[in-house]
Amino acid sequence: MILGSGSAWDTACVQLANAAQHLGLDDGMHELLRTPRRSITVSVPLLRDDGQLMVLTGYRVQHNLARGPGKGGIRYHPSTDLDEVKALAMWMTWKCALMGIPYGGAKGGIAVEPGMLSRQERERMTRRYAAELVPLIGPEKDIPAPDVGTDEQTMAWIMDTYSTHTGHIATGVVTGKPLSIGGSAGRAGATSRGVQLAVFAALRQTGRDPHETTVAIQGFGKVGALAAQYLHDAGCRVVAVSDVKGGVHNPQGLNPAALIRHLADGAETVVGFPGTDSITNDDLIELGVDVLIPAALEGVITIENADRVRAKIIVEGANGPITAEADRILDDRGILIVPDILANGGGVAVSYFEWVQDIQAYFWSEDEVNDRLAALMERAYSEAAMLATTQGISMRNAAHCIGVSRVAEAHRTRGLYP
Repeated sequence: MILGSGSAWDTACVQLANAAQHLGLDDGMHELLRTPRRSITVSVPLLRDDGQLMVLTGYRVQHNLARGPGKGGIRYHPSTDLDEVKALAMWMTWKCALMGIPYGGAKGGIAVEPGMLSRQERERMTRRYAAELVPLIGPEKDIPAPDVGTDEQTMAWIMDTYSTHTGHIATGVVTGKPLSIGGSAGRAGATSRGVQLAVFAALRQTGRDPHETTVAIQGFGKVGALAAQYLHDAGCRVVAVSDVKGGVHNPQGLNPAALIRHLADGAETVVGFPGTDSITNDDLIELGVDVLIPAALEGVITIENADRVRAKIIVEGANGPITAEADRILDDRGILIVPDILANGGGVAVSYFEWVQDIQAYFWSEDEVNDRLAALMERAYSEAAMLATTQGISMRNAAHCIGVSRVAEAHRTRGLYP
């Protein structure tokens, strides 16, 4: 196994190198698959409500377009930089290929703390950023979606900006939109539902009963909160959750719906919720639970804490939550890791469904969406588990081998434009 230094980009490159080595790809194909097709940095001037001008930096990376238009979220977060966006775009390439979706990988973002901006400032910033991307995005070019710090309203602003610039309504330019302008039923909780399906597939694989399974979730946000709710409703005992300010723990089980209401009613954090003990994010990662779901940001399980992880199964709700060095340690310890490109594939699956519905102008019921999602997740998990078992490799390497091989085959079939 090839190792790396720990950054998101380095981790993504190590994962690709391991897959390329296992597949026997030549150096040229490996380099082609590693190198992003396009990486752009844009200036995003923002006039604040008080009249002050600030200049932010935005990014969009189209990693690979061999299998279809680019697909990937847009995040607003202070730590966003080009290397992070490149890594996320690469993971999207393999994720789409693994899920059997005809997209390439892309990602974008702005280095900003959105919580420090008013709604009007976020709209102005989003529209200026979208205007810079108009030549690059589109229903047949590159289709953004929500990510950390963005939501369906953000997508509505981008869709409107793009449509205004191009002179026609283009609902398919983004996914994760409100239902009123071409969004899909079932999209809001799709990533979380995919995580729940991945957890249950892992439980079946390891012979565990969901009703006797304990779960800890690091990151009680868009993905983690609904994943907690879905797992709780399906019979699992969610014993700990956390957010950026800390976490809560109750060995007898938490009520995710009550926690969600607590935050909706104005609480800034889950910390201090009645009937729970306060814990840190580090404490949560090291709890003795059956399933650990890191559902926040990259690089939370590292060489520093991997030896202290006691979960039997890790299901990656976030992208890149485990560094390459930590991954080796956990694999050597026999911990089953359901990798991000599989575990959180529900979001891009239902984004694809939304895009198809927009193109057809014919929409499906939520039950139809959920049934199609379950079929895609179960097929992808089965393929990765089968390859891992037959070739004696980790689930991560198996999932990457499937995704990478499909993209490489697309390149071979299309040939190289001189």
